[in-house]
Amino acid sequence: MTTLAEVLAAPAPTTIDDVVERLAGVEAALPPGDGVAWFVTLYAAVTRDVGAAMIPGSFRDPDFLLRLDLAFAGVFFDALRGSLASPPTIPKAWAPLFDARATSGIVPIQFALAGMNAHINRDLPIALVTTCEAAGVDLAAAAPERADFERVNGILAATEARVKQQFATGLVGLADTALGEVDDRIAMWDIGRARDAAWVQAQTLWTLRTIPALQREAMDTLDRMIGFAGRGLLVPVS
Repeated sequence: MTTLAEVLAAPAPTTIDDVVERLAGVEAALPPGDGVAWFVTLYAAVTRDVGAAMIPGSFRDPDFLLRLDLAFAGVFFDALRGSLASPPTIPKAWAPLFDARATSGIVPIQFALAGMNAHINRDLPIALVTTCEAAGVDLAAAAPERADFERVNGILAATEARVKQQFATGLVGLADTALGEVDDRIAMWDIGRARDAAWVQAQTLWTLRTIPALQREAMDTLDRMIGFAGRGLLVPVS
């Protein structure tokens, strides 16, 4: 059986299909019931749907969108490698999920959304900035790229709603009584709003790139805030 370290040591993905395959390898290498695996299940589903939507003529700048998706996945894979090599150094946004991944009383949808919280709110702004830098795109004036980004929001919202329902099977009748306030937090988490906020955060980091010290401070502050939100999503229900 391929270990997680071996999966992550493979060459970086170069296509959406490669990312989906890498995520499948990660999921297969994780123990049954691992909290990170529940996030990977949701992440793989949304990635497959984005890949299926990337047909000729569907986006203004498909090359940029592909670069962004690959960079986005790469930030998560880096965090996952860090959890193996040096757990204390993983980003604070990811720490709640990695710390609670084997905690009893946390239901799968909590793990999945805690992962999406870290990945979209922290990793996506980073990926947007690095992709724009590599592609020579001015993020402050990236109208075609933002239009494509917003088109993806609708695709992901539909996928998230479908997968949320799949995760909730057997829990729907328990939501109000068993999940209580945790269920309210889950209901309020919205992938479209999170991605919109990620674009704004990316613009902030982009503006600050000429002041590296201030950019790092802004990123550290964001990282801590996202970590705090992640812990709120991972309160055990029993």
